[in-house]
Amino acid sequence: MFSKYGYDNLLILVAASLVILLIGYFLENVYFKYPLYVIGLALLALTLWFFRDPERIVPDQAKNSESLIVSPADGKVVQIEKIYEKEYLKSDAIQISIFLSPLNVHVNRYPANGVIKLVKYYPGEYLVAWHPKSSELNERSVFGLENTHGNIMFKQITGYLARRIVYDTKEGDTANIGDRFGMMKFGSRMDVCVPIGTEILVKEGDVVVGAESIIAKLQ
Repeated sequence: MFSKYGYDNLLILVAASLVILLIGYFLENVYFKYPLYVIGLALLALTLWFFRDPERIVPDQAKNSESLIVSPADGKVVQIEKIYEKEYLKSDAIQISIFLSPLNVHVNRYPANGVIKLVKYYPGEYLVAWHPKSSELNERSVFGLENTHGNIMFKQITGYLARRIVYDTKEGDTANIGDRFGMMKFGSRMDVCVPIGTEILVKEGDVVVGAESIIAKLQ
């Protein structure tokens, strides 16, 4: 299954791969033919791999509990720190930052149940996604979610390679834990900000899976 958020790019890249393969097919010079085969097949394989969208199963304990938060993205936890979150929580908070490499699934999912109260998009720079300032300076979209146990803020942040953010949620939408809401194309980062006092269930260096890894518990 491929992500609906990437059909435009998927079709263009698949078409480009097929054109390269066709050029190689009609060339007689083996010094050009086989390198073109390799390039075309590699581009096709990478394209299909990147835009994959596997089904995910939210853990039963998260489905049945309003207080648990799952990871909104696949990737590696690169930072857990205390910050002042000024856009939605408007208070001290704990920020969990997840880095997505180009090989990770890039479809994003709601981290908890609730109602979307804030949606904002910011154009910006393209610092590498693990840069400490990427959360504030890079192109990003910000979402505020109201939950019965507390408010949650999460961000899609583009990295050095990623140049496009896609989402189809808006203010007033109901968020169901684990449901798809968007995609970040190529290497990128996802931040999740939770209130002080939230129990953090991951640590820096952990690898998480979108919708399946429980990362925190609201108090």
